[in-house]
Amino acid sequence: MPKSIEELQSIAKRIRREIIEMIGAAKSGHPGGSLSAVEIVVELYFDHMRIDPKNPKWPDRDRFILSKGHAAPVLYAVMAEAGYADTPLDQLNTLRKLGSVYQGHPDMRFIPSLEASTGSLGEGLSLALGMGLAARLDGRPSRTYVMLGDGEIQEGQVWEAAMAGAFHKLDNVVAIVDYNHIQLDGFVKDIMEVAPLAEKWRAFGWHAIELDGHDLTAIRKALAEAESRKGKPTCLVAHTVKGKGVSFMENNPKFHGTAPNADEVKLALQELQ
Repeated sequence: MPKSIEELQSIAKRIRREIIEMIGAAKSGHPGGSLSAVEIVVELYFDHMRIDPKNPKWPDRDRFILSKGHAAPVLYAVMAEAGYADTPLDQLNTLRKLGSVYQGHPDMRFIPSLEASTGSLGEGLSLALGMGLAARLDGRPSRTYVMLGDGEIQEGQVWEAAMAGAFHKLDNVVAIVDYNHIQLDGFVKDIMEVAPLAEKWRAFGWHAIELDGHDLTAIRKALAEAESRKGKPTCLVAHTVKGKGVSFMENNPKFHGTAPNADEVKLALQELQ
């Protein structure tokens, strides 16, 4: 059942706390890009996508692929909160432990409800196009959503896939760029600038929408616009803040792949009350 913006905001805050707790417990992980993606993944799973957590392989379901697989904590927390049986809520803090279903990157061998094992960057858009083509061939209403990192889209395979998506007019595929401007080694602009980003996607034949990736109303509107657009795929260029919600993590390259220590976990959770 669709949820109100207020309900989604409450879920998003809970997800952020879970991200901090699980990465803190693991003493390893990627908090910055997990926190920047929260509102988008929450809106997809709790309001927009046609899914049934009790029947995760329902043939007509929509699909979500987290191409930036290192942000797995956001996906794990959302799937656990949504009620998928193979993502138990009470085991989130086993992240990155031996034998845990919550591996450092999403792995279908551990969580069969996932649509793809991801983390080798640059591949998710190609996977999404394959799923979109399959849905078209099968005559199914399924739509596929794939989240890409802004550092990830420096990979050439992404742009080969972008050409293919437009060529095949895959209007049942939506790419979402988590445009938080920071990657592993620092600021994107200092490593390999990707701007102007919306213009690039348009030049490759996609419908592109720029939005505030933390504004749930804007995300909802953009997803509805993408669904109504026929004849070409859509890319949402979502402007986000790395480490969103935790003051000392926001726009801080350190927290791309560094876990908070015990004192930082405590401070972050206080801020997320």
